[in-house]
Amino acid sequence: MAWRNHSIITEFILTGLSDDPHIQALLFGLFLGIYLLTMMGNLMLLLVIRTDSRLHTPMYFFLSNLSFLDLCFSSVTVPKLLKDLLSEKKTISVEGCLAQVFFVFLTAGTEAFLLSVMAYDRYAAICHPLLYGQVMSSQLCVRLVLASWGLASLNSVIIVLLAINLDFCEAQTIHHYTCELPSLFPLSCSDISINIDILICSTLLHGLGTFLPIFFSYTRIVSTILSISSTSGRSKAFSTCSSHLIAVILFFGSGLIRYLMPTSGSSLDLLSSLQYSAVTPLLNPLIYSLKNVEVKAAVRRTVEKYLHYFR
Repeated sequence: MAWRNHSIITEFILTGLSDDPHIQALLFGLFLGIYLLTMMGNLMLLLVIRTDSRLHTPMYFFLSNLSFLDLCFSSVTVPKLLKDLLSEKKTISVEGCLAQVFFVFLTAGTEAFLLSVMAYDRYAAICHPLLYGQVMSSQLCVRLVLASWGLASLNSVIIVLLAINLDFCEAQTIHHYTCELPSLFPLSCSDISINIDILICSTLLHGLGTFLPIFFSYTRIVSTILSISSTSGRSKAFSTCSSHLIAVILFFGSGLIRYLMPTSGSSLDLLSSLQYSAVTPLLNPLIYSLKNVEVKAAVRRTVEKYLHYFR
């Protein structure tokens, strides 16, 4: 492996979230609960969307893909965090670290593209309702999801190449609970200025490339909603967008803070990482379920269907 030619280090030590055994036990219970609820919430949403034919629309097709992504995203870091909270020595091999860097960027990058695609879907539904069925065809929806995965994969490969080319000589303690590229830079004994520039450019291009379509879509959406004369019509139109807007703010806010701010090993680094990798995947199904009348109705129908089946 290329990284082994650059480094005499075979594993890294993670400082984790705390050294206090009592606090670690509390954190283990907390994050185990978060992880189980994340799995249950997103699996439930996937099941409901798949089994309820009334939700077989572009909006819910994208939402089911978001739930699948949240399952993957949460599973990249949280199980390792749970294991380390029960371990005295928190280590990760260089191969495992490299894999974690890749999959964090792959899942987070795909989610950013998907949130952008979902904004375009809401724009088409609210601003061009009569043409919505033609604009958001099933073929286009599938292509947009595949393009999201493809572009995120390309970006992830570039990021991993940055990590492979880092030289690690002696320092091997990562002041974090997981492997993220910004946390690896302070450990490198080689010149990392180019790597930092590439990471910032990649983050900006990826962030702006996905956030700007969201911004312009919502500019048109807000303009269209304000032109609706009926108060109930405006309220209904806004309610279809509010869940997505909350998800965007939570995800992009914490992600950009983590990758654009200098790494300091402070609690802000940990909190921003926990926000987008553990908390947001938990909140997304709750946000879309609690604020969406169609989803709540579909959940009731699905529960009643399965209760009737098991009687």
